[in-house]
Amino acid sequence: MSAEERLSRVFVELADTLVADFDVIDFLHTLTERCAELLEVDAAGILLTDQRDHLQLVAASTLQVEQLELFQLQSERGPCLDCFTTGEPVACPDLRAAPQRWPEFAAAAAETGFVAVHALPMRLRERVIGALNLFSARPDGLNPATTALCQAFADVATIGILAERSTREQQVLSQQLQSALNTRIIIEQAKGLLAERRGLSMDESFTALRGYARSHNRKLTEVALALIEGDETVADLAHPPQPS
Repeated sequence: MSAEERLSRVFVELADTLVADFDVIDFLHTLTERCAELLEVDAAGILLTDQRDHLQLVAASTLQVEQLELFQLQSERGPCLDCFTTGEPVACPDLRAAPQRWPEFAAAAAETGFVAVHALPMRLRERVIGALNLFSARPDGLNPATTALCQAFADVATIGILAERSTREQQVLSQQLQSALNTRIIIEQAKGLLAERRGLSMDESFTALRGYARSHNRKLTEVALALIEGDETVADLAHPPQPS
């Protein structure tokens, strides 16, 4: 099989993975493995931001890369972090020739058998969500065609991840909206019940519900639901004692 055919198969494989409810971690591990198989590198890793904008290791093609990426995150210095911070590619064809740039990282890379690193931003327009990092056991610079291909892999991953996050966020938003609608229905029912039992207006009923919830340190929805279900814990709200 030619190199072009193998690349075509990889892009098809990645595209097939990007379906509803796809497994992000499995997708990213596949991407690192394919980078190591098809490109002029020995291993690959991926760092992504979490919901607090902290970088996390999410995939690595080898245990050595996993250890090196974790070291980089713990020391808070290294080419992959620089790539994420600037949103620009970072290349070091020979870490031994420039050890002063990231001295701790260069030493750790040497221990794991890597002497070259290329980090590519995972970004869509102004939004940077991580970095695709490529490691080599020999001093080497990627040619422009390979670099462009690596960036294409990073772009595919970025689009897939952002689409998955957007879907998840929309699902959360939808759940929150439905919860709010359900809560409103419960409160309206409780207001009507209270208005009937105590001869109050709907506004007065809401004021009474909210005041009771606050004075008893309970949630408004909780009090409303208890009232509807005839819970004895809110009996004094439904039937307040009459003045003697």
